[in-house]
Amino acid sequence: MLTMAVPAALISPTQLVPQPPISTSSTTSSSSATSSPSPSIAPAGQTIFRSEAITTSSNSPTITATNNLPNKPVYSTPSPVENIPQNNECKMVDLRGAKVASFTVEGCELICLPQAFDLFLKHLVGGLHTVYTKLKRLEITPVVCNVEQVRILRGLGAIQPGVNRCKLISRKDFETLYNDCTNAR
Repeated sequence: MLTMAVPAALISPTQLVPQPPISTSSTTSSSSATSSPSPSIAPAGQTIFRSEAITTSSNSPTITATNNLPNKPVYSTPSPVENIPQNNECKMVDLRGAKVASFTVEGCELICLPQAFDLFLKHLVGGLHTVYTKLKRLEITPVVCNVEQVRILRGLGAIQPGVNRCKLISRKDFETLYNDCTNAR
């Protein structure tokens, strides 16, 4: 007799995945009779996950299911710099003996982080991703460039032609980052 394959879309879901039998009998004679049931098979109406807070010793902080930890930085991308003419005036500044693109935003001089990475940090760390991880650990939040600033930086050659986003960092924060990269070894 010849049987043909049937597309899975034509088979009902109950035929595709056989349900394992749930036995409530405890008449087995092996030592596994005292073990708890498999976590993948929970009785109806119950889940295998805890809904209450998980607490540790009295010296440790309490971790709740919502992860509201006190004094921890929030790692979300801030809004870009406001796109106004004053923020889009770029100048080349001297940083550790090299010329780096910078913008003055709200009275603070901010340098191009990828350019500074390329000039000073790439031989010290694995990559730009490592730099962003270090910035999080150091609780330094770089400023996101607006579209016009990115266009200007690409035109100057500070960032590569295909790059469509960039971040800026203050000199003080760059020095903190540089010191962390040079002293991490």
